[in-house]
Amino acid sequence: MRDYLKFYIDGQWVDPATPKTLDVVNPATEAVAGRISMGSAADVDRAAKAARKAFATYSQTTVAERVALLEAIIAEYKKRYADMAAAITEEMGAPAVLAEKAQAAMGLGHLQTALAVLKGYAFQELRGNTMIAREPIGVCGLITPWNWPMNQVACKVAPALAVGCTMILKPSEIAPFSAQVWTEILDAAGVPAGVFNLVNGDGPSVGAAIASHPEVDMVSFTGSTRAGIEVARNAAPTVKRVHQELGGKSPNVILPDADLKRAVTAGVRGVMGNSGQSCNAPTRMLVPNAKMDEALAIAKAAAEATTVGDPASGAAIGPVVSAAQWDKIQTLIHKGLEEGATLVAGGPGRPEGLAKGYYVRPTVLGHVNNQMTVAREEIFGPVLVILGYDTVDEAVAIANDTPYGLAAYVSGTDTEATRAVAARLRAGQVNINSAAPDLMAPFGGFKQSGNGREWGDHAFAEFLETKAMLGYQPKAA
Repeated sequence: MRDYLKFYIDGQWVDPATPKTLDVVNPATEAVAGRISMGSAADVDRAAKAARKAFATYSQTTVAERVALLEAIIAEYKKRYADMAAAITEEMGAPAVLAEKAQAAMGLGHLQTALAVLKGYAFQELRGNTMIAREPIGVCGLITPWNWPMNQVACKVAPALAVGCTMILKPSEIAPFSAQVWTEILDAAGVPAGVFNLVNGDGPSVGAAIASHPEVDMVSFTGSTRAGIEVARNAAPTVKRVHQELGGKSPNVILPDADLKRAVTAGVRGVMGNSGQSCNAPTRMLVPNAKMDEALAIAKAAAEATTVGDPASGAAIGPVVSAAQWDKIQTLIHKGLEEGATLVAGGPGRPEGLAKGYYVRPTVLGHVNNQMTVAREEIFGPVLVILGYDTVDEAVAIANDTPYGLAAYVSGTDTEATRAVAARLRAGQVNINSAAPDLMAPFGGFKQSGNGREWGDHAFAEFLETKAMLGYQPKAA
């Protein structure tokens, strides 16, 4: 049982302004795994003032000093790596292997990437007689989700620390354990008091207070499009910068010349991984109508080969994060069937033998059209929908017919033709032929999937202001 009842403010573990706790449920067992304190606007105010005070000195640190700090954090992270993976499994149900090899690994990866970028980053550039300087924006409010908890914490905190910002982190109250371990790591690494602050709580109480606080200069939010709109609305009166990584309904265009078995199988696995709880998952698969029956058979086999079970069992996927999430997924599966989709694999209800825990059957819905609810709305579960097309132009049109634009996928054997389709897809990141992740590739979306970019050197820009100093270089006599 984890009891995390204090917040981390100004370098100290402190009690909340008003005592209020929340039980955190292990989604694999439905049992209470721990408690956290729930914060308020008063806690945010205390953290914001600490961050503002610390910014005066931390913003003036040298690159060498910040390099040393990131190196210290990386060393401490490695010491606590197993603890981090265990926390992620317990809070959001990630299988032990996924937690170790991917979830916890992403946190370390973003720290190492930020360190590498920092060592060579140009914070100043002389153009003629004018110096263009890139300076830390100030106090940053960071609001992160539960689905890839350490990935999202690290891809915000690491670049913010690297460029000289101070910050307040509000992790998801559904999956807060990993953020606690993260904070203990930063404390042990010697992050100066006030530079990093942790306040737990929900969106309406703590998230809104962060977004609206006058001492917060920018807010970086990852979550649903609906919640992102509220963050932007709360931030507007203080005209702060708002960075958002929001929802997705990513198309996966399988071209007529693609290796169908390889591409469909990879697409199914891409959706099912992390129990379908990835905003960039390739959830809308587009296949040629002439190959539809073959594609559905391949997808059925791949889905039925996806094992579901306890995170310690070696199963490919664990539960979804909560009862509310389970209910939402079930509702959308039923909706898809009601609207005329064909059930190819899985379907409503829990997998056989799993009466306890928020487990979902790996589901494939076929013969979907792009106007069905399951093709429009983000399901955020292990549910793939398959749509048909007759021409490549039609496939591109269907792929782009979505309010989202976070990611897109395309598979084909003709390199130039595949690249040409990738160039036409309206998404912030396009994956060609199941390419491996790249932590230096900018990550973020078009349209209602957000604005701004994370990961690598592009992440630094989100936390920097640009200053032009004219006459910096005196003209020669």
